[in-house]
Amino acid sequence: METMTVTSPEQTMQLGAQLGTLVQPGDLILLDGDLGAGKTTFTKGLAQSIGINANVKSPTFTLVREYHQGRLPLYHMDVYRLEDGGAEDLGLDEYFDGDGVSVVEWSEFISDLLPTTYLRITLSRTTDEADTRTITLKAHGDHYQQLVDQLKE
Repeated sequence: METMTVTSPEQTMQLGAQLGTLVQPGDLILLDGDLGAGKTTFTKGLAQSIGINANVKSPTFTLVREYHQGRLPLYHMDVYRLEDGGAEDLGLDEYFDGDGVSVVEWSEFISDLLPTTYLRITLSRTTDEADTRTITLKAHGDHYQQLVDQLKE
């Protein structure tokens, strides 16, 4: 597990962009944190670094937004609305096993549908500064541990 602190939305985007240079087809990134913690900001940075120039916004009402303009597709999911179930009917495994990178916000609501390997990133507000966040990266699987190790360099 690796923990770091960012002090601005730009730094959150920059960390996402750094990860975006490392992701490969089939990678699964879980983003957890309270409303406004920076999950979509992080995803914007990741999207930019894989060559997606579209306006990335939270897929809160659509559940999944697909972006195909970059070096690999981005499947951005917000499963908050699945708190009471229904995710098993969405075919999420097709995204997880697909040719792009899947980024899932609020992953705790589909924990029973997740594969065994992924990178969980938790963004937490700190109490001292408005834009300061603690970002914790927890790798599940060797591939994701390599990603975390590369991000630390």
